[in-house]
Amino acid sequence: MVRRIQEEDLQAIELAVALHSEGAMVQQIADALKNAPPRRTLQYRLKSLVDDGRLIMEGEGRAARYFVPQIVEAAGEATARAEAQAEGEALLPLSKEGEGIRAYVRKAVEARKPVGYNRAFLDSYRPNESFYLSAAERTHLREVGTPKIAEQPAGTYARQILNRLLIDLSWNSSRLEGNTYSLLDTKRLIDFGEEAEGKQRLEAQMILNHKDAIEFLIGEVDEIGFNRYTVLNLHALLANNLLADPQAAGSLRHIGVGIERSVFHPLEVPQQIEECFDQILATASAITDPFEQAFFVMVQIPYLQPFDDVNKRVSRLSANMPLIKSNLAPLSFEGVPRKAYTNAVLGIYELNKVELLKDVFIWAYERSADRYAAVQQSLGEPDPFRLRHREALREVIRAVIGGRMDKKRATAHLKGWTHEKIDEAEREQFRETAENELLSLHEGNFARYQVRPSEFAAWREAWNR
Repeated sequence: MVRRIQEEDLQAIELAVALHSEGAMVQQIADALKNAPPRRTLQYRLKSLVDDGRLIMEGEGRAARYFVPQIVEAAGEATARAEAQAEGEALLPLSKEGEGIRAYVRKAVEARKPVGYNRAFLDSYRPNESFYLSAAERTHLREVGTPKIAEQPAGTYARQILNRLLIDLSWNSSRLEGNTYSLLDTKRLIDFGEEAEGKQRLEAQMILNHKDAIEFLIGEVDEIGFNRYTVLNLHALLANNLLADPQAAGSLRHIGVGIERSVFHPLEVPQQIEECFDQILATASAITDPFEQAFFVMVQIPYLQPFDDVNKRVSRLSANMPLIKSNLAPLSFEGVPRKAYTNAVLGIYELNKVELLKDVFIWAYERSADRYAAVQQSLGEPDPFRLRHREALREVIRAVIGGRMDKKRATAHLKGWTHEKIDEAEREQFRETAENELLSLHEGNFARYQVRPSEFAAWREAWNR
């Protein structure tokens, strides 16, 4: 007759194992027991505990170690927390749903279920009826993102902080792609055209592409929108000189692509890619809330992968379009941990769940809004005359720089140009404003006139003769 194992004997073994957080070997367990049974009996009881899930065994034979499951789980959680802290994710507060998504996408690729593109994820969204952001979240974002300025033409706020935005957004968006330029490296590159030593040329190209794309969005604020013209040209600017096929810049994808470290398989049929791309643009255009618009494209553009590459960059800059047009604080992604952003996008790819990306979006926008509120305060109130004539000033100053005019030629050009284009009552003030602007230009502030460093350097040489 087989003798039933007494529960107290099993509990004693569990307690003996628990004394060793790094795992207990058979002899260590025997030494810890008050009345240790014969070795074969102890092994039999250990097997019973393992079969019942009360202990975990790792290794075989004499090298086998036994663990209490709760200790293994706690160690795993501690490791995950340590990794998150090292990656900066611990700074970012997550919702319960966001934590669940992160836990899933942090599993080994082999432990995650392969998935394809789910058209229903896009089809089920109804603009102004479906919402990724709740009413309370949208209200909160508008409260923190509305600058304390009088009502002004679209893009005015972004123009006021353009120099800061060029550096912040170019650096942070590039950093999220693995670019190793520092913030100071980025500033030198944008302000002076100086590439950082020891860095790859493509990293400088990526940052300069961001600069061009941001200037496009702000410079063409009255023309941009969620349409093919804007998004295709945005991709062309961001992908300039970075793709193996130069014709792929600004063109929808005709090849299959894979996602590194993901079990998601994007669409491969060009006709379907084009249909979904047009549907994304039409849906985004119909959304009335700028924050919902911004977040919608951050979700759907990367999920579709409409381009050969540079999809997430397109989504991040596209997200800024409704914010720029509405004179809201832009989203520069300052401080967003790269791993947190990557995990959030993986949650979209593999689970069609937006909560983790929403946690990242709201936290990042709060930081951006605080930063640009401080920047605006340091800049003071804008000059209403300069604001009213901002396009005319940009046009005439770009002409002076592009024409490499010295002071004498510039004075003559300003006089003739002003006489032709400015009302008589404001001509003198306009000329004075333009002349002061030309005199105050230097390497750190010429970017707002959308001229390249080489153009500016050539003009300065002529100007200072």
